Amino acid sequence: MPVSQGRRSFIVGAGCTAFIKPRGLRTTEDMGLEAATKALLDAGITYDAVEVAYVGYCYGDSTSGQRALYNLGLTGIPITNVNNNCSTGSTALYQANTLVKSGLVDCALALGFERMSRGSLSSNFPDRPSPGLVLAEASNEAEELLSTGTNFGPGAPRMFANAGQEHSDKYGSTVEHVAQIASKNHKHSVNNPYSQFRDGWSVEQVLNAPKVTKQLTKFMCSPTSDGAGCCVVASEEFVRKHGLENQAIEIVAQALTTDDPSTFESKSAMNVVGYNMTKACADKVFSQAGFKPGEGRDQVGVVELHDCFASNELITYEALGLCAVGEAHKVVERGDNTYGGKYVVNPSGGLEAKGHPLGATGLGMHFYITMQLRGWAGPMQAPGLFDLPDKRGKYGLIHNIGLGGAVVCSLLRRPEFYKPGGKDGRDRLGYNHAHECRPVTLSDVDKVKSTKSSPFFLARARL
Repeated sequence: MPVSQGRRSFIVGAGCTAFIKPRGLRTTEDMGLEAATKALLDAGITYDAVEVAYVGYCYGDSTSGQRALYNLGLTGIPITNVNNNCSTGSTALYQANTLVKSGLVDCALALGFERMSRGSLSSNFPDRPSPGLVLAEASNEAEELLSTGTNFGPGAPRMFANAGQEHSDKYGSTVEHVAQIASKNHKHSVNNPYSQFRDGWSVEQVLNAPKVTKQLTKFMCSPTSDGAGCCVVASEEFVRKHGLENQAIEIVAQALTTDDPSTFESKSAMNVVGYNMTKACADKVFSQAGFKPGEGRDQVGVVELHDCFASNELITYEALGLCAVGEAHKVVERGDNTYGGKYVVNPSGGLEAKGHPLGATGLGMHFYITMQLRGWAGPMQAPGLFDLPDKRGKYGLIHNIGLGGAVVCSLLRRPEFYKPGGKDGRDRLGYNHAHECRPVTLSDVDKVKSTKSSPFFLARARL
């Protein structure tokens, strides 16, 4: 590993809440407490072991992160609140991981949550221009060059619909391919008890759902959601000290990229929604992992990518390098995006079915891939991940994008010292939380809270 990448880092604990319809039923602090408690129980540590925390959310007041984590203790650690649009959760993890890799800390926590409003995304600050307006203007200019002409619909789906249309105009993909992706994700979600929707819509049902834009129907779009996710990142020394060799998953490579001039200068609807950012980020993480340009994708077995709209999953196959440029729809036709194909993409059901609480989404992705690489994912488990001479098995790839913009990509893998067996997170939680969704109790919180916890705070927790 190049010195510039720092030391090795591992996800040693992960937890998630169910992603639910945004009905104001739960507070962010209570969802955050649930996810963090599960992650700490999974890791077999208390909050006293956490040296720094990053908390991601988009819709919430300042210091909401402290409000959530203070339930576990007031230990005086640095807590930083993060907002990076839809990539917020992975951005929080990126910051936590960077501190561990740097050697400044041995254990860092990344938490993300969201309590959203119904309907399409909108700004909470009507007294000032949205930073997304410039993207909408760029998308409108690119829209004029498409074969379908002027589109309609809310801002985000319209932009991603335009991106899919550009791919169609250039390479011959169709709305039917996009519908197949959406149906695939909805069918995957049937096996995920954390999913907001578990309906398993068919291709025909997806196509016949109400139109949101010229190209996209309702079932091709991710919903707004409430939920939380959490990951604990630690050094190799921490892993060995706490006997976590039986569940630690290595963050082999991780990168965060932002826009380049082509987002606005290329007149490309695909670049407006981050195709260029994604390609740059993916190329960077595969390079960090030691692969030559364009190589390494054949060693990936399972993927969680940002299917905020099914058209984005289509173009992201190419941006990540999972196929050649112009061949994303052929991946769909071959079934190379689902069980029995080359990759299993979004076994969780993806954002379209699982839900998309912005601050939690990226951490949820890392939760699901971590559980896949532990082999704990039950009915969601991707087959063949460990059918290799190399006992580390295949990589898991995560892609999380936020317009405006930021992309985080991560490559995860079992380390060479991984050794299943003995007491692990499933024993500590009392069930396999990789594919069973249960609430936590105050008794669970008691097992992981700091010695510096506050009864005043905990009395206000509603689990």
